[in-house]
Amino acid sequence: MSAYILLRHRDIPDLHQLEVYREHGGFKAFRKVVTSSQPEEVTEIVKASGLRGRGGAGFPTGLKWSFTDNKSWPHYVVANADESEPGTFKDREIMEGNPYQFL
Repeated sequence: MSAYILLRHRDIPDLHQLEVYREHGGFKAFRKVVTSSQPEEVTEIVKASGLRGRGGAGFPTGLKWSFTDNKSWPHYVVANADESEPGTFKDREIMEGNPYQFL
């Protein structure tokens, strides 16, 4: 049985509200990496976590991030939450219930 990582907080009421998200530790990891980590370190942390894309291929997120050119700035992350396949709601639950988690 796999552990829920992205959905582990899904039972917290009103988590889509910023103040509730912060009360439950929201942005703690974000603040840490922004203030005390180099981009390469963050990529290595994500690689070690085993985080994968939620599409059919499950592409390793850390590997994808490692393809960026660290000499060219700024970098942008675009989150595609399009669910074109009929009956697919894999991203909707997160986007509606815990949208700040993507940051």
